[in-house]
Amino acid sequence: MSRLHLRSLALAFSFALAGIAPRLAAGDVQVNVRDAKGVPVADAVVSLVPLDTPAAPPTTPASPAVITQQGQEFDPYVTAVVVGTRVNFPNHDKVRHQVYSLSKTKSFEIPLFGPGTEQSILFDKPGIVALGCNIHDWMSAYVVILETPHFMKTPADGLARLADLPLGRYRLDVWHPRLATEARRDVVVTADSATQTISVTLKPDKRLRRAPDGAGGGYK
Repeated sequence: MSRLHLRSLALAFSFALAGIAPRLAAGDVQVNVRDAKGVPVADAVVSLVPLDTPAAPPTTPASPAVITQQGQEFDPYVTAVVVGTRVNFPNHDKVRHQVYSLSKTKSFEIPLFGPGTEQSILFDKPGIVALGCNIHDWMSAYVVILETPHFMKTPADGLARLADLPLGRYRLDVWHPRLATEARRDVVVTADSATQTISVTLKPDKRLRRAPDGAGGGYK
């Protein structure tokens, strides 16, 4: 092997150690979720599943997700996590709560726990988990457990921005608690940023609502 070739190898190796080796090409996708009237949809979970190669197992976060009980409500209403994520349920109210789920993905019941305390649940299977409170009928929330690291929950403007995606084909899924029909399509991620606009049909919001003054049994 020539000295020139050895020098080239050494230079390439030093670049890699310095963290300046060429990056693989990546692209960005923005997903615009709207309802049938064109209104932005918040709390929609947008996810991308690679189709060309198997999705790499998502990295379990070091810190747990948090769903707070405050004002006798769950906050946030929708939480999206990867498989293997632990979720903490701190009680910031002045009353006790009893969080439960009857969902096939994760059926559980947390016994009554009081103000200032916290309980924890591991979500170890993909799927949708509906949450409730045995004490307060109006309390509801959802945990969406995903097997892909490429996801985001839409804020009030309905826009989910997924960055630094490996190039290739993906299945784009949109989930929402009131989704009436499946929202799914195939997309191709290229080096150029792209916007996908998805119109979804939502069912009426039938969540129980508390009366402002606490009358009527505490909800209406």
